[in-house]
Amino acid sequence: MKIESRTTAESPATATTTATTLADAKAVHVRRRLTPFVFTALSLLLPLTLLAAVSAGSTAIPFATVLQILLNGSHLLHFRESWDPALTIIIWDLRLPEALGAALVGAGLAVAGVLFQGMLRNPLADPFLMGTSSGAALGAVIAFILPLDTTYGLFFSLTPLLAFSGALLTVLLVYAIARVGGRTPVVTLLLAGVVMNALLVAVQTLILTLSPQAQFNLQALFNWLSGGISVNSWWPVVIVGSLIVAGIGGALVLGQVLDAFALGEEGAAHLGLRVEWYKFLLIMLGSLLTAAAVSISGLIGFVGLVTPHMLRLLIGPRHRPLITASALGGASFLTLADLLARTVIAPAVLPVGVFTALIGAPFFLYLLRQSKKEYRWS
Repeated sequence: MKIESRTTAESPATATTTATTLADAKAVHVRRRLTPFVFTALSLLLPLTLLAAVSAGSTAIPFATVLQILLNGSHLLHFRESWDPALTIIIWDLRLPEALGAALVGAGLAVAGVLFQGMLRNPLADPFLMGTSSGAALGAVIAFILPLDTTYGLFFSLTPLLAFSGALLTVLLVYAIARVGGRTPVVTLLLAGVVMNALLVAVQTLILTLSPQAQFNLQALFNWLSGGISVNSWWPVVIVGSLIVAGIGGALVLGQVLDAFALGEEGAAHLGLRVEWYKFLLIMLGSLLTAAAVSISGLIGFVGLVTPHMLRLLIGPRHRPLITASALGGASFLTLADLLARTVIAPAVLPVGVFTALIGAPFFLYLLRQSKKEYRWS
């Protein structure tokens, strides 16, 4: 009788476990079948959004003309010029650098989001969690009130330089504060980032209140803080692009480390990983990507939060495919947002952050609701 009673008591739990296992296996099977289609769609979407971004503007240029001008410039093919020569200048000197800048920023923020979410095992983590936003904003505020620019201001001005430096220095400071006894607990890291954010925002407010120079540049500073792609030549694209491409390459190398972090820090340590060393590498890599992106875009939220979650739902939690898909998805998402910002009420230009927030905020609130119940990484 005892044996029968025990069997009866364990049956519901066993049935639940079996059902969960079958559901997980089915989800993995669906994701495996879906993954090639997702990558194909993202690989087609990015060039299409870039083409649309170059084509649209105060002077609309047909897709065919854009393609012919780009192919002529690449010297791979040559078409007889039947268009206004000014269109070549508009495309190569104005619209293409800005479109590529938007794509690079989107890719960098999305991959940074994957790194922070994977390392912290927190679905609500985004690239600005460690104080990079407030550090970059403080750097930009200082640049706006200084009556000088860099010697190379025509190519890379003081604002992106100080924003980049401010973001990286803030993360280093947060990491140093959170490190205790050779370890960097995640909760301490998050709390230090939150407190540093509050402190730097207060310093920004104080500078803006006391500096008479800031009043003259208030509108420009507001536009920078609201987010917008600020690329007027190829030099920022080359410099920031080099950093972001290198950062994405580094993230791919650390993809398997992030898979191990999904088991928790103790689980990763049991696999033989030097947890604290890799944690430092991931923080620095994510912060480098964020700082490089912020230097030419200002503060654009939600790209690094929304893109990884959407793609994780489609292709699963393995980090190497997720990093590649997030780079493609983030690039397309921000290029499209920048296109809308430039064309919705043209000739006026809206901050890109408005469109990313309009899309991202509802998703973020939905995510908050879901996280109250259960959030699964697989």
